[in-house]
Amino acid sequence: MQTAFIEIDVHGLTREQAFTAIDARLRRADGAYRLRVIPGYHGGTVLRDAIRTRYRNHAKVKRIELGMNPGETDLVLREL
Repeated sequence: MQTAFIEIDVHGLTREQAFTAIDARLRRADGAYRLRVIPGYHGGTVLRDAIRTRYRNHAKVKRIELGMNPGETDLVLREL
């Protein structure tokens, strides 16, 4: 059974490693409405910004929402 909310922690990964992990989760996200990506915050914002830029126009991502925590980015996959 697939959960409607998926979380993936990518802080500490390189940009390419993070993209690979996120892409894999998106491929298996059938039924999910949201993918919360945790790139971290204290190590800088380069990874967070790269994720937001890459997935802004991704076919499965309807929109990007900023999390309550500055170290989180929510990829909204479908509306509830």
